[in-house]
Formats: sequence, structure tokens, C-alpha cells
Amino acid sequence: MILEGIVTSQNESGELNIAPMGPQVDQAMSQLVLRPFQTSRTFSNLKETRCGVFHVVDDVLLLAKTAIGTLQETPETFPAEKITGRVLASACRWYEFQIATIDESDARTVMQAIVIHQGRIRDYFGLNRAKHAVLEAAILATRTHIIEQSELLAQYQALAEIVRKTAGPDEQTAFRLLEEFISKAYAEAQS
Repeated sequence: MILEGIVTSQNESGELNIAPMGPQVDQAMSQLVLRPFQTSRTFSNLKETRCGVFHVVDDVLLLAKTAIGTLQETPETFPAEKITGRVLASACRWYEFQIATIDESDARTVMQAIVIHQGRIRDYFGLNRAKHAVLEAAILATRTHIIEQSELLAQYQALAEIVRKTAGPDEQTAFRLLEEFISKAYAEAQS
């Protein structure tokens, strides 16, 4: 099963990277299969340090900002317990992991990871329909280079209706950010 969340990773200099990721997980959350693109900072950091932290979050505004690269301020973090890494203080749960194997034979690397420590900060609020729609829109925003504009916009419009009917202020803000990003990405591609 794929579980959407956020991965924090660091390079050898300790620079923090925060990125959305949907690893394959087992039911026990003891193993993760991460598939970062080789061009990403997440890939570079995980290859270099062989460890990171996967977070289960319900903050879709944070997720949207990390997906489109508009996160301007680093959210509050605290040190991981078993690895050199940082945990998002706003997460519901976190999973510290070590990379066991790396397969770089494809553009999306396959990294097998073992969870070595986990923690819980608070209850998971849950995803109402608007939160789910923002999550799906964020995934679409990261795929403007591989999905035809008309197809992506049709999917996006269906999600917009859900957000219009069920969103709170954070979901509305996140959806607007994603909408602006998608419009700009396609405009740049056509020029």
C-alpha cells in the first residue's frame, strides 16, 4: 500500500530537506519502499546519509507547499532519536529509517528502507474530502511535465468542486497555491 506523507532528510552538512513522498509500506510500518527521482534533493541526501524520517501528517497546506517548492520557512522540528535527522513537530507520527538497498537502474530510484524507530506526537485528525482533494491536487501539480494539460485540468476541476464545498481556510489556501503553480507550469511550457 502507498501512504502519502513527508520525508525529511539531511546531507552530510546537516542541511534539511522536506519533501512529500508516498512510499510503499507494509501493514506493520516496519519497511518502506521509497522511489525518489534521481534529480531530487531527497535522492541525493538519502544516498549520501542512508537515513531519513517519514512523517504521517494531516497538514495539507504543508504538504502542498513542499510539493510545489514554496515552503519558505522551515517548520518546527526536533532531533530524531536513532538517526541523524529531524522530526517535524507538527506530524502525527514519525518513522526513522535506514536505507538497506538502492537500485538506481531507473529514473525513479528504488530504495528499500527499514524502520528503526517510531514515535507518536498526536492523534491523526483525518482527511475530510477537501484534505483528500488537496492531496490529489498536489500529486497532480508534481506531474505537469508528464500529464496532458487538458487531462490534468479536468481532474483538477473535479477536485476544485470538492474543495469549494468542504474546505476550511488551510485547504482553500493550499488549493489556490496549487492552482497558481499548475497554471504557471503550463504557461511556461507553452512559451
